[in-house]
Amino acid sequence: MLMAFFINDLEREHSGYTTTVLGHQAAERGHRVCYITPHDFVLRPDDSLWAHARFMPKRKYKDSKDFFATLTSDKAKVKPVDMADIDVLMLRNDPSIDAEIPWAMEAGILFGREAAKRGVIVLNDPDSLGRAINKLYFQSFPDEARAETLITKNASDIKAFADDHGGNLILKPLQGSGGSGVFKLDSKSKSNLNQIIEAIGRDGYIIAQAYVPAAAKGDIRLFVMNGKPLQIDGKYAALRRVASADDIRSNIHAGGTAEAVEIGETELRVAELIRPKLVGDGMFLVGIDIVGDKILEVNVFSPGNLGSCSRLAGVDFSVPIIEAIERKVEIAEQYAHRFDNRHLAVL
Repeated sequence: MLMAFFINDLEREHSGYTTTVLGHQAAERGHRVCYITPHDFVLRPDDSLWAHARFMPKRKYKDSKDFFATLTSDKAKVKPVDMADIDVLMLRNDPSIDAEIPWAMEAGILFGREAAKRGVIVLNDPDSLGRAINKLYFQSFPDEARAETLITKNASDIKAFADDHGGNLILKPLQGSGGSGVFKLDSKSKSNLNQIIEAIGRDGYIIAQAYVPAAAKGDIRLFVMNGKPLQIDGKYAALRRVASADDIRSNIHAGGTAEAVEIGETELRVAELIRPKLVGDGMFLVGIDIVGDKILEVNVFSPGNLGSCSRLAGVDFSVPIIEAIERKVEIAEQYAHRFDNRHLAVL
């Protein structure tokens, strides 16, 4: 199997990132691995789709750090590849990172669609990712699973919503990720509401969410694969992310810390509520952020912390993910590519 990972760029990758963990596992299982960035696609005059891909040497790697060191060295060679020869293209970029270069934001989605037309299995499904490129996608999940939410650019709307919820809100931009531009409004910060609205509103629409008190204990990141919580022998690919004392954001790279967590009926119920849409949209691997009995985020582009989940649980969650991808390649071959990409993505 030839597996390609689409990323923003090499400079912003890391040896501990989920993409590296998955790439390393694929290589360990004997598959060829390459990386592609938004700069690399070529649609040729004969309508063939190619890419200038960075290929990993096909060998055993000591660990993900060794894999990443090789990826960023001159041992990984850039070679042209016909996308039709790639079995799986995994879209692992974060479009919000490229917000200042709009052409790059949707390059993976646009060329992912073209790759799927040429028989490549593209994960997650690029058509659905195109609809999920901002947080408005979140509103398509059942009301029961979501915190009460308002989306507006009008300050008076937000102030009225705040009054309805005792002044306790989470405010964040409609587009973005990683905890960027997230504010908590309460009685202590109410006097700063105008400045908060102005700061977020410069970049577009504002999401106002009713504050869920359980968030004080942090949120739970749970991986969902093929529509179901990812697990090995009852151990779930999950962790609790706890914000630092001086920051409301629980994102790990925003200063949050990771702790082991037990997944119970409440979290499984939330996951089941959103399963039909994830399956219907061909979302193979997703990270959902849960607080209490609500989801706060659904990360369908580049869910992170898989390595931390594995470390805390004492199992390697990258194994069932690559195994599931291998099975999709088998299904595509057995059925002569009769399934469309959206359905194959979650089989």
